[in-house]
Amino acid sequence: MRDAAEPSPHLGGFELAWARAGNPAIMAVINRTADSFYESAGTAEEAIAAVETAAKQGAHIVDIGGVRAGRGREISIAEEIDRVCPVIEAVAHSHPNLLISVDTWRHQVAEAACAAGAGLLNDTWAGADPDLARVAADNDVGIVCSHTGGLAPRTDAHRNRYGLTAGEVVDRTLAGVIGLAEAAQGAGVAAEKIIIDPTPDFGKNTYQSLRLLRELETFTHTDYRVLLAISRKDFVGEAIGDVPPAQRLHGTIAATALAVAKGAAMIRTHDVSATADAIDVTLAITGDAIPKHTVRGLR
Repeated sequence: MRDAAEPSPHLGGFELAWARAGNPAIMAVINRTADSFYESAGTAEEAIAAVETAAKQGAHIVDIGGVRAGRGREISIAEEIDRVCPVIEAVAHSHPNLLISVDTWRHQVAEAACAAGAGLLNDTWAGADPDLARVAADNDVGIVCSHTGGLAPRTDAHRNRYGLTAGEVVDRTLAGVIGLAEAAQGAGVAAEKIIIDPTPDFGKNTYQSLRLLRELETFTHTDYRVLLAISRKDFVGEAIGDVPPAQRLHGTIAATALAVAKGAAMIRTHDVSATADAIDVTLAITGDAIPKHTVRGLR
C-alpha cells in the first residue's frame, strides 16, 4: 500500500474530493463492447473516439467497461483485459486530466487496469469478488460500492422481494453499500476514495428503483459521496411507458435533475452534453452555482 501522504499516480489532474453535493462530476459511459444495451464501441479506436467526444462535452470521468452488464456471451478475464486496458493506456496518455474508471467486478482486470492508468474501480456487482477492495488499496485508487440484492454478475432480477414494507429496499440497499464501504476501508482504501451507488435496476424492479431515487437523501446524508448510474435504464423507460433505451433521454434528464438536487456527487451518463446542461440549470436553481451568462433585463 502506498504512503497516505504520497499522491496517487492514477488520478491525473482530477481529485475525487472535488466531486460532491452541489458540485457533481460527470462520468461518461464508454462501453468497449459489441452488445451493450444502448451504445457500444466495438473497437479500441471507437472507444478512444468516444472518450474524445465525452471530454470535449465536459466529462470529468470516463468509465470504461469491457463486458455487457446483462446476459450475453461469456467474456474471459483475458478478453476483458484486452478490451479495456489498451483504451485506458491511450486515454491516460492523451487526457491526463480525466479520471479513468474501469467498470469491472474481477480483481485481475482491476489490477491490469490500474497498471494501465485507471484511478477508480466501478464495482457494479457489489463485491462479488472480494479481492477488488484489496486491489484498490494496493494501488491507492478509488472504488464504487454498489448494491445488487445478492445477484451474481450478469444476471437479472426476478420477482425479488425486500420484506413486508415498500421502504425496505432503501434500508437493505443502504446497509449493503455501507457494509461494502466499511469493508473497503478495512482493506485500506481511504474513506475519501470510496463512492456508494444505490444501483437502480440491478436486483430491483421499477417500483424499487423509483423508491431509491425518491429517498436519495438517505444515501447522500451519509459520510460517503453518491454516484447515480441511471442513464437510459429500464426504470426510466417503464416510468414513461414501453419505451426502449434510444427514447429514454428526456426521462433520464428528469431523473438526473432530481438526483443532483438531492445531493448526488457523480452522474454516470451516456449523454454528456445533455447531462451537463441539466446539472447547470439544476445548480443555478438550487443556488449552488451562478448562471453562466446573464444579460436578460440587465441591458
